[in-house]
Parts: sequence; C-alpha cells; structure tokens
Amino acid sequence: MRLNIAVLASGAGSNFAALLAACGDGRIDGRIVGLFSDKPGCGAMALAREAGIVAWAMRPDGFASRAAFDESMFDAIAAVQPDLIVCAGYLRIIGATAIARFPDRMINLHPSLLPRHPGLHTHRRVLEAGDAEHGASVHVVIPELDAGPLLAQARIMVRPDDSAESLAARVRQREHPLLVATVAAIAGGELGLAPPSWQGRPLSAPLQLGADDRLAPSPAGAPS
Repeated sequence: MRLNIAVLASGAGSNFAALLAACGDGRIDGRIVGLFSDKPGCGAMALAREAGIVAWAMRPDGFASRAAFDESMFDAIAAVQPDLIVCAGYLRIIGATAIARFPDRMINLHPSLLPRHPGLHTHRRVLEAGDAEHGASVHVVIPELDAGPLLAQARIMVRPDDSAESLAARVRQREHPLLVATVAAIAGGELGLAPPSWQGRPLSAPLQLGADDRLAPSPAGAPS
C-alpha cells in the first residue's frame, strides 16, 4: 500500500521537489497528497500547483493566534488523510495541539547534526563553534523544538575556507538524498517511528547516509 505523504514547506521547495521526483520514479513507494505552507507566494506552492497537487497556503498574520492558524492548516492536512507528514523547510514552530493530532506521523528535516544547533542560523553557528563536522538530521516531531527522536543524518566535513553560505550549499546537496532515503525507508517498512526502529530492531543512534545515498546504522548505533 503506497504511503500518502503531506509536505509542509516555506521556501523554494527543493526538498519538496526531491520527494516529488522520488515518488514519481518509484524510489519512494508513496504519493504526495498535499503541500501546505505559511507563505502563499513561496516556490514550493508553485511547484505543487504545476504538479496538480493539493496546495494550501495562508498567511499566519490573518489569524487571531498561532493556535488558530495551526488548526486551520491541520484541518486541511487531515482532509487529505496522510500517513506521514514531512516538514521540509517549514519555518514555523508547530504547536503541541496540532502535533498531538498526528502522533508519531510527523518528521522534520533540520540543517544541523542534532542535538547540536537546534533552531535557526545553524551554518553560522557551526562556524562560530569551530565544529569539524556539519550536516542535516531527520527527526520525529514533538512539541519541544528540534528535540524529537533522531532517525537519520547526513554528514559533511567543515573546510577551513567555508562560509555560512558555502556550508549551506553543501549541506543542501546532502539534504535531498537524506530526506528521500528516510521517507523511502519509512514507506518500505524498514524504518519505524514509534519507537524508532530499523528493520524491526530498536534504533539507538540515527542512521547515517552513505556516499551511495543509502541509509545504514552507524557503528555505535547498530541495532542490537
């Protein structure tokens, strides 16, 4: 049974496009059933409309409260009956009430090696901290910001001449295959969310994306 996937995005939509392509060519056994955004004019919305996918976007400042915006958006999400909700460059904090409507069915792509550098401006903060490594993480969404169980990560080395912009560009190149591989593993039944598991065994550390764009347990986090 194909996985019904709803995607949340606020920006250009490159990760949404990667998911859409992977569903189209069979790398993900699923289909995108809707794109939802807080920015009606963003690139992701245009991509969804071009693809004939349900596209919902409203400006949060048109609502009385954060909770009211969340309720409206997640009512629209519920209407497409997703099996999985993917936050792919969605830049608003989601309230606990909305998250509780879809327990263990929502994941987020974050541009750092969590638990290091939750929140914004991760590339700049990596340089300021003198980190040797940087990357991206996929985690289960919980009410605490960027604190849910980790599922998978992609790593890059920080170069001596890196700027925040160059780091962002190189991380983005690994974000796309990381997100596709993670969603594909969920759709294929290899990766479980509640609790995190890999091939039916508990996952004690996030999976790592290899040079071949495939996920595998890290040596320290191999299932026991």
